[in-house]
Amino acid sequence: MARRIDVTGAGGVRLAAWEFAEPPKERPYVPARAGAHRGGLPRQLSEPPEPPDPQAPAAGHARAAGAGGAGVLLLHGLMGRASHWAPTARWLAERHRTVALDQRGHGQSEKPPRRAYTREAYIEDAEAAVEQLGLGPAVLVGHAMGALTAWQLAAKRPDLVRALVICDMRASALGAASQREWEDWFKTWPTPFATLADVRKWFGADDPWVERPDPARGAFYAEIMHEGADGWRPVFEPEQMLVSRETWVYDAHWEELAQVRCPALVVRGLDGELGRAEAQEMVRVLPLGEYAEVTDAGHLVHFDQPEAWRAAVSPFLERVLAP
Repeated sequence: MARRIDVTGAGGVRLAAWEFAEPPKERPYVPARAGAHRGGLPRQLSEPPEPPDPQAPAAGHARAAGAGGAGVLLLHGLMGRASHWAPTARWLAERHRTVALDQRGHGQSEKPPRRAYTREAYIEDAEAAVEQLGLGPAVLVGHAMGALTAWQLAAKRPDLVRALVICDMRASALGAASQREWEDWFKTWPTPFATLADVRKWFGADDPWVERPDPARGAFYAEIMHEGADGWRPVFEPEQMLVSRETWVYDAHWEELAQVRCPALVVRGLDGELGRAEAQEMVRVLPLGEYAEVTDAGHLVHFDQPEAWRAAVSPFLERVLAP
């Protein structure tokens, strides 16, 4: 189960955070006494509760994260959304308070104008989520852009961050050629898609960036689409994604990485965008860095191979989240 909690980010931008919890145990059916229920039919021992008010204060506003386990904040990558973390969030929520954030311009969060997509804004949004939800000091688990935001926040506010998991994000500058490739790639998208099946097929097989059929990639992109009058389009504006990306693509981020003082795990998919040599150099630069890799996984490590991802990160998380 996940319930939405609104967070106010940098510049007053409304952000959708999703708190995950274990689903309630199913109640057994108990036969009613004759005449106790209209028609004499069986009924549940108690009626299911009303769904929570999405605008109700988060549980974290009234209690510290430690009351139900440590706080964990999950940060998706560029174009992603909180729901991509669902398998990870569910198993973490068994023991810890776990929240996934739709970052600005993504998912169900507000999509402000172009000038609002700065690195500082993304960092301040994550900072606001940790503080407003009472998660700190939190474990930040980030994928790609979300991982960069996580280690930049850890460098800026070490008091708020207990540990980091950095998933498939490079610390090196990618350069202007990379940004042009992304601009050209967005132009190839055959939007609007007629059906979600078309979305899955294009991103899983027909996209020129796909080297071999990848159903998980198709499913990933199907989750970021919404239906309009003319078909299915992404929930975000591609231009805003390019603006977000250009705030980090031209710069290296080694200096901020070296400023992270908490334990940090660098995870890469064997076929992902982060090479082994760079990942191991990131581990060396991090004062308390560790390394893990997931075989048979590409860039979307946590989404593509959730069980192998869990096996790779569980030992680290169990250690840093121990009471």
